[in-house]
Amino acid sequence: MSAIDPVTTEIIRCALLQAAEDMNTTLIRSSYTPTIYEAKDCAVALLDHEHNVLGQSSGLPIFLGNLEECTRATERVHGRDVWQPGDVWVLNDSYIGGTHLNDVTVYAPIFSEPAEPDEAAVLIGFAASRAHWIDMGSKDPGGSMDSTSIYQEGLRLGPIKIYEDGEPCDQVHSLIARNVRFPEPTLGDMRAQVACARTGAQRLTEIVGRWGLETVLAARDAVFAQTEQMERQRIAALPDGVYEASGCLDNDGIDLSTPLPVTVRVTVSGDRMAVDLTDCAEQATGPVNCGAAQTVAACRVAYKLLVSGDIPLNGGSFKPLEVVTRPGTMLAAVEPAACQYYYSHLGLIIDLVVKALAAALPDNAAAASYGDSMIVQFTGTDPRSGRPFVSQEATVGGWGAWRTDDGESCLINNVNGSLRDMPVEVLETLFPVRVTHYAIRPDSGGPGRTRGGNGVIREYRFEADQKLSLWWERSTTPAWGLFGGADGAPPLVRLNPGTPRQRTLLKANAVDVRAGDILRCESGGGGGFGPAAERPRAAVVEDVREGLVSDDWARTAYGLV
Repeated sequence: MSAIDPVTTEIIRCALLQAAEDMNTTLIRSSYTPTIYEAKDCAVALLDHEHNVLGQSSGLPIFLGNLEECTRATERVHGRDVWQPGDVWVLNDSYIGGTHLNDVTVYAPIFSEPAEPDEAAVLIGFAASRAHWIDMGSKDPGGSMDSTSIYQEGLRLGPIKIYEDGEPCDQVHSLIARNVRFPEPTLGDMRAQVACARTGAQRLTEIVGRWGLETVLAARDAVFAQTEQMERQRIAALPDGVYEASGCLDNDGIDLSTPLPVTVRVTVSGDRMAVDLTDCAEQATGPVNCGAAQTVAACRVAYKLLVSGDIPLNGGSFKPLEVVTRPGTMLAAVEPAACQYYYSHLGLIIDLVVKALAAALPDNAAAASYGDSMIVQFTGTDPRSGRPFVSQEATVGGWGAWRTDDGESCLINNVNGSLRDMPVEVLETLFPVRVTHYAIRPDSGGPGRTRGGNGVIREYRFEADQKLSLWWERSTTPAWGLFGGADGAPPLVRLNPGTPRQRTLLKANAVDVRAGDILRCESGGGGGFGPAAERPRAAVVEDVREGLVSDDWARTAYGLV
């Protein structure tokens, strides 16, 4: 392969990254459901012909570097010759992609344009996207908080073609439509992902057409090599050793009295890092399990967050990182484990990796965040239209403080990245609910020299009879502080608060609620960093002035008179 100059390499690298962003824009603008076009519950990647990441857009970090597992799995099942121009594939198997069945990956091979009429097209890469489909035909609309088997969670696909030689596979489309509750928007989102793949194919063929395949591959190799070298340098700067941290999930949603432990062991040896997750709870009865691919992705998020967040992601990023799991555990589940809420322990893992390495990277480490997606789901029939609906949204909360600054308040959890909480106007327009209160939750951030971020209070009034499902986590292991900082407040959810009918809930499935009922959700805060006694008096006074800290909490937690 020919040598390539640095300028051309950088131009091609940026072109590939922009191609991924163009794919993401196509997906979001073409989608049918607010889960994608408003909340942006999606991610895209452009891959080379060997399944390495050429460019990945902003999106959900939890999909970091694992979209290629779907194309690799397809090739393992069907062989290398299965890839043909014009084909588009789909896969949502939890044990391959690692996620729940609602997260559907759509991907397509990309071929170069032949120079001569009698020449065969050459496979040059893949375009892939993953997006949350609002319903997969699970036993409850949108997804079940109490599933105990993958077979209760909906239609399990793939790897299977949804387009062949550029034409839709009508039988597969019909199969999907007949197995979901919302066929029109579901197929609409699927077609948006197909458009996303075609945008990626167009961009990559344009890049190859401009510079030539040999030059593009030379640029790829140079970028991968440079990235790997920089990653190894970052790891080599850490003290060798074994670093450990432990935590637990509240429960699996079925047995509410038994926490699920996780221990993270990070070994730094020279320019390599290994994360061992074999010491964790066995595969759970409830839906907190995930395939190993998603656990690997979580460790990659933690690694980038702490060690090399400023180095762009590509196929060289994780060469020095190894992740070890044990099949049959909740972090490497096998059939028929339920996987609907696969992400709860992934957020915990991210925080635990940071905690384990905090002593080695005190300037980079942050205290724990509120940690989970904190899902609120409404389902029913909208009396305004007579049509069924499902609304599922994540709730923002507080992030942990770090050495130089307070944690962010009211931010989506680190698993979800670019995902957004649902705008009040959209929620109230599309669904029979009203948001009656939405504000910062004072005193929820952990006290410290730098303060943990605050969670939020979000209160809903139901405008029609419907069903409520909840999945809120991290009350047993709330956001811990670092270096003497205090823990953040755990979450609190109450139905009809302050009335004789008050119920305190964190996990619930398809609970009947009536028009006029009130749901009050309070998300947790982030942990503090350093002793609270060392927080400057002026900073505490400013917190009180802004309503982030109450007068009582300023006296109790910070000793301010």
